Amino acid sequence: MSITAVLLAGGESRRMGRDKATLEWRGRPLWEWQIEKLRALRPEKILLSARSDVSWRPADVGLILDVPASRGPLSGLAATLAAVETDHLLALAIDMPLMRTEHLRHLCGLAADGTGVIPMIDGNAEPLSAIYPKEARSIFLEALQSKDSSLQPIIRKLIAANVLRVLPVSGPAREFYKNINEPRDVDCRS
Repeated sequence: MSITAVLLAGGESRRMGRDKATLEWRGRPLWEWQIEKLRALRPEKILLSARSDVSWRPADVGLILDVPASRGPLSGLAATLAAVETDHLLALAIDMPLMRTEHLRHLCGLAADGTGVIPMIDGNAEPLSAIYPKEARSIFLEALQSKDSSLQPIIRKLIAANVLRVLPVSGPAREFYKNINEPRDVDCRS
């Protein structure tokens, strides 16, 4: 099974008031932490999904621009899935600094030919830290044609089509999926 990893960093960071990728977290910018986690998994490629190129993107990380006009994570995932040549895509959001490499490796280990893995917490999918098979590509591209940018209906459709299998997340692992959206989130967790 071959995997491409993508760091999703295309958000506007309105509530944060600045680019989350460059926020300092435990002495380093968030992007460094997240790229380090992805590198540890040794995917065939690492990509950055963003609205435009950024000065901090490492030379060995490819760039995938959001499909204009950006519709949030839907645009980034659709564009990345359309570009990948591997069997699966591992997505990781820039603003999930508590995610652990071991947990991402566990997700990768649960994927199978034609099937990805979607973490679920209390019945809600966590689509920004998941494994998508290339077979999800057409459903994401189709979703771009609708008016709804929410990922939850897309995920339900992929689950119903047996393209994604659900991984219930409970206990301490729930912390891995917490994201930072406001300045006070960084102060509380760093």
